[in-house]
Amino acid sequence: MTFKKTCFYLYVFFIMFRSNAQTKAFVIHTVAFYNFENCYDTINDPMTNDEEWTPTGTQHWNSKKYHQKLENLARVLSEIGTAENLNSPTFIGGAEIENQTVLEDLIKQPKLIDKDYGIVHFDSPDKRGIDVALLYQKKQFQPTSFSNIPLYVYRKEQAIKEEVKTETSDNIETEDIIEVNTKNYRVYTRDQLLVTGFLNGEEIHIIVNHWPSRAGGEKKSSPFREAAGALNKKIIDSLQHINPNAKIITMGDLNDSPFNNSVKKALGAKGKIQEVESFGIYNPFEEMAKKGLGTIAFRDAWDIFDQVMVSESLLKKDYKSLQYWKAGIYNKPFLIQKNGKYKGYPLRHSLTEIGFSDHFPVYVYLIREKK
Repeated sequence: MTFKKTCFYLYVFFIMFRSNAQTKAFVIHTVAFYNFENCYDTINDPMTNDEEWTPTGTQHWNSKKYHQKLENLARVLSEIGTAENLNSPTFIGGAEIENQTVLEDLIKQPKLIDKDYGIVHFDSPDKRGIDVALLYQKKQFQPTSFSNIPLYVYRKEQAIKEEVKTETSDNIETEDIIEVNTKNYRVYTRDQLLVTGFLNGEEIHIIVNHWPSRAGGEKKSSPFREAAGALNKKIIDSLQHINPNAKIITMGDLNDSPFNNSVKKALGAKGKIQEVESFGIYNPFEEMAKKGLGTIAFRDAWDIFDQVMVSESLLKKDYKSLQYWKAGIYNKPFLIQKNGKYKGYPLRHSLTEIGFSDHFPVYVYLIREKK
């Protein structure tokens, strides 16, 4: 065969391959996580430390401000991932949510109401009254079970006394003070939320997290987040023991970067797909962190505390079933502070402006070939 004929046949093959690829259509699902930052109603709950977020509290939190906050959140949530998927997220994991009522008010917002979101939420032992939750589009996902799994961590009496004298953090700003039971020294923090169900006929498991804060300093508080990572790994191992091919997504505000021990060692997440072994976890946000991207900023330094990770079973590239495609940080200009001391930071709430959050949302896409 001559060289010209070989080139011709290769050209024809390329055209046929490209044409065939273009005829394939895919279903896309966006899986998002967002720290709603102090998403409180205006009613004082005597069981939690929410007095600041009431009409007579320091934030002067009234109905007008509350509804503006919900409107702002709804705008963000409706738009995450729409660059590749016109539908709003199929799943939305959230943190810093006061109660079920707040979520019910949120999903009734004009930008979300037609999506018909369902809610999975439990009250946690967190003393600020902030919880995690999962919103899901009912027409896409049918939950079969859900549970809140408590994180039991303890602090010694001497450490409690030191905590009172220590500033909130040595490298990140936080309002999240560590609360300790003075009888048994348990640290009160958020439960981990596990939701299992069927997404377009395929079983999938979602874990929503908000790990213990860095209050008291990164090093002193690190064991609590390492314990959270270990609990997360235990949940994942249990699911994989029942079904070795279990498709699992774990996401949340981890209060640690992708490189910290809680993520790298306790959970065992890998930053490169080729490094993920059987039953392992892939963290696409590690590579983003290496590039200097971030979801939260402090003293002009960016970090990625908000992460979405997937099990190895979602990396097989057999698109006849649901598979991981790619990930991103949703940091559109309207979410960014335009001026002042915090120019360039996420546009959060202040006494003079109802912003969005001090975090940027994150997301991943799941795709499957249309049948």
